[in-house]
Amino acid sequence: MTLSGPTPEQWAAAVAAVRSLGADDEIQLICHVNPDGDALGSMLGFGLGLTRLGYTRVRATFPGEFAVPGPYSALPGSALLVPEAEAWTDPRLVAVFDVASESRLGGLAGRLTAAPVSVVLDHHASNTGFGTVRLVDPAAAATSVVAEQLLARLGVRLDAEIAECLYVALATDTGSFKFDMTTVAVHELAARLIATGIRPGEISRRIFDSKPFGAMKLTGEVIGRAVLEPGAAGGRGMVWTYATLADLERHAQQPYVLDTLIDPVRSVAEADVSVVVREVAAGEWSVSLRSKGAVDVSGVAVSQGGGGHRLAAGFTGYGEAAQVVDTVRRLLDEYLN
Repeated sequence: MTLSGPTPEQWAAAVAAVRSLGADDEIQLICHVNPDGDALGSMLGFGLGLTRLGYTRVRATFPGEFAVPGPYSALPGSALLVPEAEAWTDPRLVAVFDVASESRLGGLAGRLTAAPVSVVLDHHASNTGFGTVRLVDPAAAATSVVAEQLLARLGVRLDAEIAECLYVALATDTGSFKFDMTTVAVHELAARLIATGIRPGEISRRIFDSKPFGAMKLTGEVIGRAVLEPGAAGGRGMVWTYATLADLERHAQQPYVLDTLIDPVRSVAEADVSVVVREVAAGEWSVSLRSKGAVDVSGVAVSQGGGGHRLAAGFTGYGEAAQVVDTVRRLLDEYLN
Protein backbone atom coordinates (compact mmCIF):
# COMPACT_ATOMS: atom_id res chain seq x y z
CA MET A 1 0.00 0.00 0.00
CA THR A 2 1.08 3.57 -0.63
CA LEU A 3 1.62 5.69 2.45
CA SER A 4 2.24 9.41 2.70
CA GLY A 5 2.40 9.88 6.44
CA PRO A 6 -0.22 10.29 9.17
CA THR A 7 -3.13 12.63 8.50
CA PRO A 8 -4.27 15.26 11.02
CA GLU A 9 -7.23 13.02 11.74
CA GLN A 10 -4.97 10.07 12.55
CA TRP A 11 -2.82 12.17 14.88
CA ALA A 12 -5.99 13.44 16.59
CA ALA A 13 -7.35 9.90 16.96
CA ALA A 14 -4.11 8.70 18.56
CA VAL A 15 -4.08 11.61 21.02
CA ALA A 16 -7.73 11.04 21.87
CA ALA A 17 -7.12 7.32 22.44
CA VAL A 18 -4.41 8.05 25.01
CA ARG A 19 -6.23 10.91 26.71
CA SER A 20 -9.39 8.83 27.12
CA LEU A 21 -7.59 6.44 29.46
CA GLY A 22 -7.76 6.48 33.21
CA ALA A 23 -4.56 6.59 35.23
CA ASP A 24 -4.94 2.92 36.24
CA ASP A 25 -5.97 1.55 32.85
CA GLU A 26 -3.73 -1.16 31.46
CA ILE A 27 -1.56 -0.05 28.51
CA GLN A 28 0.45 -2.58 26.55
CA LEU A 29 3.38 -1.51 24.36
CA ILE A 30 4.76 -4.03 21.84
CA CYS A 31 7.69 -3.98 19.41
CA HIS A 32 8.90 -6.57 16.94
CA VAL A 33 10.64 -9.90 17.50
CA ASN A 34 14.42 -9.66 17.95
CA PRO A 35 14.14 -5.95 18.78
CA ASP A 36 16.75 -3.46 17.60
CA GLY A 37 17.63 0.01 18.83
CA ASP A 38 14.76 1.78 17.10
CA ALA A 39 12.14 -0.72 18.27
CA LEU A 40 13.26 -0.69 21.91
CA GLY A 41 14.20 3.00 22.04
CA SER A 42 10.92 4.17 20.53
CA MET A 43 8.84 1.89 22.72
CA LEU A 44 10.61 2.68 25.98
CA GLY A 45 10.84 6.40 25.27
CA PHE A 46 7.11 6.51 24.61
CA GLY A 47 6.42 4.35 27.65
CA LEU A 48 8.34 6.77 29.86
CA GLY A 49 6.33 9.59 28.33
CA LEU A 50 3.12 7.85 29.37
CA THR A 51 4.37 7.54 32.93
CA ARG A 52 5.11 11.28 32.92
CA LEU A 53 1.43 11.80 32.08
CA GLY A 54 0.46 9.83 35.19
CA TYR A 55 -0.37 6.43 33.71
CA THR A 56 0.63 3.79 36.24
CA ARG A 57 0.03 0.47 34.47
CA VAL A 58 2.29 0.58 31.44
CA ARG A 59 4.02 -2.58 30.28
CA ALA A 60 6.34 -3.11 27.31
CA THR A 61 7.27 -6.38 25.64
CA PHE A 62 8.22 -8.17 22.43
CA PRO A 63 7.56 -11.68 21.11
CA GLY A 64 9.90 -14.59 21.57
CA GLU A 65 12.70 -15.15 24.04
CA PHE A 66 12.90 -12.38 26.64
CA ALA A 67 16.47 -11.34 25.94
CA VAL A 68 17.34 -7.66 25.54
CA PRO A 69 20.44 -7.16 23.35
CA GLY A 70 23.40 -6.16 25.52
CA PRO A 71 23.90 -2.63 24.15
CA TYR A 72 20.29 -1.75 25.03
CA SER A 73 20.02 -3.46 28.41
CA ALA A 74 20.71 -0.21 30.29
CA LEU A 75 18.21 1.94 28.41
CA PRO A 76 16.04 4.13 30.64
CA GLY A 77 12.58 2.65 30.96
CA SER A 78 13.83 -0.94 30.97
CA ALA A 79 11.83 -1.51 34.15
CA LEU A 80 8.72 -1.37 31.96
CA LEU A 81 9.82 -4.50 30.08
CA VAL A 82 8.15 -7.82 30.83
CA PRO A 83 8.32 -11.23 29.13
CA GLU A 84 5.69 -11.99 26.52
CA ALA A 85 3.80 -14.21 28.98
CA GLU A 86 3.37 -11.26 31.38
CA ALA A 87 1.86 -8.86 28.84
CA TRP A 88 -1.55 -7.52 29.77
CA THR A 89 -4.18 -9.96 28.45
CA ASP A 90 -7.00 -7.41 28.21
CA PRO A 91 -5.39 -3.97 27.85
CA ARG A 92 -7.38 -0.80 27.28
CA LEU A 93 -4.81 0.38 24.72
CA VAL A 94 -2.12 -1.34 22.67
CA ALA A 95 0.65 0.66 21.00
CA VAL A 96 2.89 -1.10 18.48
CA PHE A 97 6.36 0.18 17.52
CA ASP A 98 8.51 -0.38 14.42
CA VAL A 99 6.41 -3.30 13.15
CA ALA A 100 5.66 -3.48 9.43
CA SER A 101 3.33 -6.49 9.55
CA GLU A 102 1.40 -8.43 12.16
CA SER A 103 3.57 -11.49 11.51
CA ARG A 104 6.41 -9.68 13.30
CA LEU A 105 4.30 -9.70 16.49
CA GLY A 106 4.29 -13.48 16.84
CA GLY A 107 2.01 -14.68 19.60
CA LEU A 108 1.30 -11.10 20.70
CA ALA A 109 -0.75 -10.31 17.57
CA GLY A 110 -3.92 -11.24 19.42
CA ARG A 111 -3.46 -8.29 21.78
CA LEU A 112 -4.43 -5.97 18.92
CA THR A 113 -7.97 -7.34 18.88
CA ALA A 114 -8.11 -7.72 22.65
CA ALA A 115 -7.84 -3.95 23.11
CA PRO A 116 -10.55 -1.44 22.14
CA VAL A 117 -7.90 0.64 20.36
CA SER A 118 -4.50 -0.19 18.89
CA VAL A 119 -2.12 2.53 17.75
CA VAL A 120 0.61 1.57 15.28
CA LEU A 121 3.74 3.76 15.14
CA ASP A 122 6.03 2.86 12.26
CA HIS A 123 8.17 4.18 9.40
CA HIS A 124 8.32 1.23 7.02
CA ALA A 125 6.96 1.84 3.53
CA SER A 126 6.03 -1.86 3.45
CA ASN A 127 3.65 -1.49 6.43
CA THR A 128 0.57 -3.60 5.73
CA GLY A 129 -1.90 -1.20 7.33
CA PHE A 130 -2.98 -3.05 10.46
CA GLY A 131 -4.23 -1.57 13.73
CA THR A 132 -7.04 0.81 14.63
CA VAL A 133 -5.03 4.04 14.39
CA ARG A 134 -2.07 4.05 12.01
CA LEU A 135 0.76 6.54 12.46
CA VAL A 136 2.99 5.32 9.64
CA ASP A 137 5.43 7.75 8.05
CA PRO A 138 7.79 6.27 5.44
CA ALA A 139 9.58 9.62 5.24
CA ALA A 140 10.63 9.35 8.89
CA ALA A 141 14.20 8.20 9.47
CA ALA A 142 13.14 6.09 12.44
CA THR A 143 10.03 5.11 14.35
CA SER A 144 11.35 7.29 17.17
CA VAL A 145 10.57 10.32 14.99
CA VAL A 146 6.91 9.30 14.98
CA ALA A 147 6.99 8.53 18.71
CA GLU A 148 8.47 11.96 19.51
CA GLN A 149 5.81 13.69 17.43
CA LEU A 150 3.03 11.87 19.28
CA LEU A 151 4.61 12.67 22.65
CA ALA A 152 4.75 16.34 21.67
CA ARG A 153 1.07 16.29 20.72
CA LEU A 154 0.30 14.74 24.10
CA GLY A 155 2.12 17.57 25.83
CA VAL A 156 5.00 15.43 27.15
CA ARG A 157 8.12 17.47 27.79
CA LEU A 158 11.34 15.76 26.80
CA ASP A 159 13.65 14.87 29.69
CA ALA A 160 17.02 13.13 29.65
CA GLU A 161 15.61 9.62 30.11
CA ILE A 162 13.05 9.90 27.31
CA ALA A 163 15.62 11.66 25.13
CA GLU A 164 18.23 8.93 25.58
CA CYS A 165 15.78 6.27 24.40
CA LEU A 166 14.73 8.30 21.37
CA TYR A 167 18.33 9.26 20.56
CA VAL A 168 19.48 5.63 20.60
CA ALA A 169 16.59 4.76 18.29
CA LEU A 170 17.40 7.62 15.92
CA ALA A 171 21.14 6.96 15.87
CA THR A 172 20.81 3.23 15.23
CA ASP A 173 18.34 3.53 12.36
CA THR A 174 20.35 6.26 10.64
CA GLY A 175 23.65 4.39 11.02
CA SER A 176 25.05 7.06 13.34
CA PHE A 177 23.54 9.76 11.12
CA LYS A 178 25.21 8.64 7.89
CA PHE A 179 22.37 6.98 5.93
CA ASP A 180 20.35 8.69 3.20
CA MET A 181 17.40 9.34 5.54
CA THR A 182 19.55 11.68 7.65
CA THR A 183 17.88 15.01 6.93
CA VAL A 184 17.91 18.49 8.39
CA ALA A 185 14.89 17.47 10.46
CA VAL A 186 16.79 14.48 11.83
CA HIS A 187 19.65 16.67 13.02
CA GLU A 188 17.19 19.16 14.49
CA LEU A 189 15.53 16.37 16.47
CA ALA A 190 18.93 15.08 17.60
CA ALA A 191 19.80 18.60 18.77
CA ARG A 192 16.61 18.82 20.84
CA LEU A 193 17.35 15.45 22.41
CA ILE A 194 20.96 16.36 23.21
CA ALA A 195 19.77 19.63 24.74
CA THR A 196 18.16 17.63 27.57
CA GLY A 197 21.63 16.78 28.85
CA ILE A 198 22.29 13.35 27.35
CA ARG A 199 25.87 12.54 26.35
CA PRO A 200 26.02 11.34 22.73
CA GLY A 201 29.67 10.29 22.93
CA GLU A 202 29.03 8.02 25.89
CA ILE A 203 25.88 6.62 24.25
CA SER A 204 27.69 5.93 20.98
CA ARG A 205 30.53 4.12 22.73
CA ARG A 206 28.04 1.89 24.53
CA ILE A 207 25.83 1.20 21.52
CA PHE A 208 28.27 1.11 18.60
CA ASP A 209 31.82 0.83 19.88
CA SER A 210 31.78 -1.80 22.58
CA LYS A 211 31.66 -5.57 22.05
CA PRO A 212 33.13 -8.67 23.69
CA PHE A 213 36.43 -10.00 22.37
CA GLY A 214 34.66 -13.18 21.31
CA ALA A 215 32.25 -11.14 19.23
CA MET A 216 35.15 -9.53 17.40
CA LYS A 217 36.63 -12.96 16.65
CA LEU A 218 33.24 -14.24 15.50
CA THR A 219 32.73 -11.23 13.23
CA GLY A 220 36.13 -11.77 11.63
CA GLU A 221 35.34 -15.41 10.97
CA VAL A 222 31.95 -14.70 9.40
CA ILE A 223 33.30 -11.87 7.24
CA GLY A 224 36.10 -14.18 6.16
CA ARG A 225 33.58 -16.52 4.51
CA ALA A 226 31.86 -13.73 2.55
CA VAL A 227 31.24 -14.38 -1.16
CA LEU A 228 31.25 -11.67 -3.86
CA GLU A 229 29.10 -12.26 -6.95
CA PRO A 230 29.70 -9.40 -9.40
CA GLY A 231 27.12 -10.69 -11.89
CA ALA A 232 24.27 -10.99 -9.40
CA ALA A 233 21.52 -8.39 -8.87
CA GLY A 234 21.30 -7.68 -12.57
CA GLY A 235 25.04 -7.14 -12.82
CA ARG A 236 25.07 -4.65 -9.98
CA GLY A 237 26.85 -7.09 -7.70
CA MET A 238 25.91 -8.93 -4.52
CA VAL A 239 28.02 -9.86 -1.51
CA TRP A 240 26.76 -12.30 1.08
CA THR A 241 27.76 -14.27 4.13
CA TYR A 242 26.13 -16.35 6.84
CA ALA A 243 26.43 -17.13 10.54
CA THR A 244 25.18 -20.22 12.34
CA LEU A 245 24.14 -21.08 15.86
CA ALA A 246 27.27 -23.22 16.02
CA ASP A 247 29.35 -20.11 15.31
CA LEU A 248 27.75 -18.36 18.26
CA GLU A 249 28.26 -21.35 20.52
CA ARG A 250 31.89 -21.79 19.49
CA HIS A 251 32.67 -18.18 20.43
CA ALA A 252 30.31 -18.17 23.46
CA GLN A 253 28.34 -15.22 22.13
CA GLN A 254 24.71 -14.09 22.20
CA PRO A 255 22.78 -13.57 18.91
CA TYR A 256 22.66 -9.78 19.29
CA VAL A 257 26.39 -9.47 18.54
CA LEU A 258 25.57 -10.21 14.90
CA ASP A 259 22.98 -7.43 14.60
CA THR A 260 25.52 -5.03 13.08
CA LEU A 261 27.30 -7.60 10.93
CA ILE A 262 25.60 -6.18 7.83
CA ASP A 263 27.55 -2.91 8.19
CA PRO A 264 31.05 -4.16 7.25
CA VAL A 265 29.54 -6.44 4.59
CA ARG A 266 27.68 -3.59 2.91
CA SER A 267 30.90 -1.60 2.61
CA VAL A 268 32.14 -3.82 -0.27
CA ALA A 269 32.67 -1.45 -3.21
CA GLU A 270 31.97 -4.02 -5.93
CA ALA A 271 28.44 -4.88 -4.77
CA ASP A 272 25.28 -2.79 -4.59
CA VAL A 273 23.40 -5.47 -2.64
CA SER A 274 24.63 -7.06 0.59
CA VAL A 275 23.02 -10.04 2.31
CA VAL A 276 23.63 -11.49 5.76
CA VAL A 277 21.88 -14.74 6.70
CA ARG A 278 21.83 -15.55 10.42
CA GLU A 279 20.56 -18.83 11.85
CA VAL A 280 17.99 -18.28 14.61
CA ALA A 281 16.75 -21.88 14.92
CA ALA A 282 17.37 -25.15 13.12
CA GLY A 283 16.53 -24.45 9.48
CA GLU A 284 15.33 -20.91 10.22
CA TRP A 285 17.30 -17.81 9.19
CA SER A 286 17.04 -14.07 9.75
CA VAL A 287 17.90 -12.41 6.44
CA SER A 288 19.17 -8.81 6.28
CA LEU A 289 19.25 -7.05 2.90
CA ARG A 290 20.91 -3.74 2.08
CA SER A 291 21.35 -1.72 -1.11
CA LYS A 292 23.59 1.23 -1.87
CA GLY A 293 20.85 2.74 -4.02
CA ALA A 294 20.62 0.94 -7.35
CA VAL A 295 18.33 -1.85 -6.15
CA ASP A 296 15.06 -1.80 -4.20
CA VAL A 297 15.49 -4.72 -1.80
CA SER A 298 12.12 -4.27 -0.09
CA GLY A 299 10.36 -6.18 -2.87
CA VAL A 300 12.39 -9.30 -2.14
CA ALA A 301 11.64 -9.03 1.57
CA VAL A 302 7.91 -8.42 1.13
CA SER A 303 7.58 -11.35 -1.28
CA GLN A 304 8.95 -13.59 1.47
CA GLY A 305 6.67 -12.27 4.19
CA GLY A 306 9.08 -9.65 5.51
CA GLY A 307 9.34 -5.92 4.99
CA GLY A 308 11.45 -2.83 5.27
CA HIS A 309 12.62 0.04 3.11
CA ARG A 310 13.97 0.41 -0.40
CA LEU A 311 17.58 0.29 0.82
CA ALA A 312 17.18 -1.84 3.97
CA ALA A 313 14.84 -4.77 4.43
CA GLY A 314 14.64 -8.26 5.87
CA PHE A 315 12.65 -11.48 6.14
CA THR A 316 12.74 -14.95 7.68
CA GLY A 317 14.03 -17.73 5.44
CA TYR A 318 13.89 -21.50 5.81
CA GLY A 319 16.10 -24.43 4.76
CA GLU A 320 19.85 -24.23 4.35
CA ALA A 321 21.75 -20.94 4.18
CA ALA A 322 22.67 -21.56 0.53
CA GLN A 323 19.02 -22.15 -0.32
CA VAL A 324 18.00 -18.87 1.26
CA VAL A 325 20.72 -17.01 -0.65
CA ASP A 326 19.61 -18.77 -3.87
CA THR A 327 16.10 -17.41 -3.30
CA VAL A 328 17.42 -13.87 -2.82
CA ARG A 329 19.60 -14.15 -5.92
CA ARG A 330 16.71 -15.46 -8.05
CA LEU A 331 14.22 -12.84 -6.88
CA LEU A 332 16.68 -10.01 -7.44
CA ASP A 333 17.27 -11.16 -10.99
CA GLU A 334 13.53 -11.52 -11.60
CA TYR A 335 12.78 -8.01 -10.36
CA LEU A 336 15.66 -6.43 -12.22
CA ASN A 337 15.29 -8.29 -15.51
